[in-house]
Amino acid sequence: MARWRSCAAAMLLWQAVPVHAMGLMEAYNAALQNDPTYRSAVYDRQAGQEYKVLGLSNLLPNLSASYSNSQNRAQVTGPGAFGLPVTMQENYNSMTAEILLRQPIVNFDGLARYRQGIAQTEYSDAQFSSKQQDLVTRLVTAYAKAKYAEDLLALVQAQKAAYVEQQKMNERMFQKGEGTKTDMLETEARSQLADAELLEAEDSQVQARNELAAIVGREVNSLDALKDDFRVKPMQPATFEEWKEIALTHNPDILAQQKAVEAARQDINRNRAGHAPRLDFVASVDDNESQVIYMVGQKIRSTTVGVQLNVPLYSGGSVNASTRQAVSNHEKALSDLDGKTRQVLNDLHKNYSLALSSALRIAALEKTLDSARLLVEATQKSVQGGLRTNLDVLNARQQVYVVRRDLAQARYSYIQYYLQLRQAAGIVGEADLREMAGYFTRP
Repeated sequence: MARWRSCAAAMLLWQAVPVHAMGLMEAYNAALQNDPTYRSAVYDRQAGQEYKVLGLSNLLPNLSASYSNSQNRAQVTGPGAFGLPVTMQENYNSMTAEILLRQPIVNFDGLARYRQGIAQTEYSDAQFSSKQQDLVTRLVTAYAKAKYAEDLLALVQAQKAAYVEQQKMNERMFQKGEGTKTDMLETEARSQLADAELLEAEDSQVQARNELAAIVGREVNSLDALKDDFRVKPMQPATFEEWKEIALTHNPDILAQQKAVEAARQDINRNRAGHAPRLDFVASVDDNESQVIYMVGQKIRSTTVGVQLNVPLYSGGSVNASTRQAVSNHEKALSDLDGKTRQVLNDLHKNYSLALSSALRIAALEKTLDSARLLVEATQKSVQGGLRTNLDVLNARQQVYVVRRDLAQARYSYIQYYLQLRQAAGIVGEADLREMAGYFTRP
């Protein structure tokens, strides 16, 4: 019993503790640590940094050492006394040790691999930059969706409370003989519809919070509220052509594909090098002991310094085939670059238009909301004067609810479109996120 009381007291204490709202920057810092997609990109970039090291290794000295020690048994047959063959058994150890240094002097294959490694590392860097920017927009989209679900739930709850209050007023007026049964039924029907919308809004909130939690890696209970004095920022730069120039220069997806084209071009050079001669500087030190049977017991150290020329003559047609294959891959990479550029510019234009139209929509809805609120007040006064009916009040309240819902959605959409525009241009980052966080405040 005492244990149950202590548990109950702990639950009451937990319920009394206010739920901490998660801000946008707090969500971003959590996502940097916990988002699986971003963490995968971090490790992918770390792996990509090794391409330039691997490419450089083809131009650097190659030093190797080898050692062998073996037990040998041999039968030696030779002429003996009176010309008769004599066989002797020989058991001996032989040892060979070598240190070999090889430094490329002329190596077209290695030079192409070196340049290709640089291009592959830069490709990896560009891809990581794209993932970084994608994290910002994915997080803001999930955050805005979850916050909109919160706002929508609050709106439905407020609408439900207004209908309940309207029902009470209808009942009082009916009891005084000033209202009708129809008024009561109309309000009750709207209240029941609000109950269904309430359940739908609660489900949407749970789903939206779960989607955000999958990115930030923690449970989401409450989010910062959108400020009432929401103001759209002026579009900078103003024209689409300026945004286009920025995108062609900074978009990481375009940059990554350009590096893929360069890597494919170096792959052509690497395969063509199969026909080119290779010249290496070679130096070695060899220690041999009892290398063959007639040198049992002898130790030999030899030092070699010189150059080695390797001239390929015929490889069965593999060099020509691999070169043609590399040329086709290069043409494919060029086509992919063209396709990626068009896709980026299409996304840029779409988000540019959406950002502008959402700004205009916000301004229009703010004016409509003021008018809708005045309409509710005027309708309520008209009902008292007998000029309007209870249904007119319900419709006016419904209009306020719809406009407030659409305005909240337009504001969140503007934040998303603006960041997606900057992502398409390749310039979205943490500074933009901090700027967007200024739209929110701790409730």
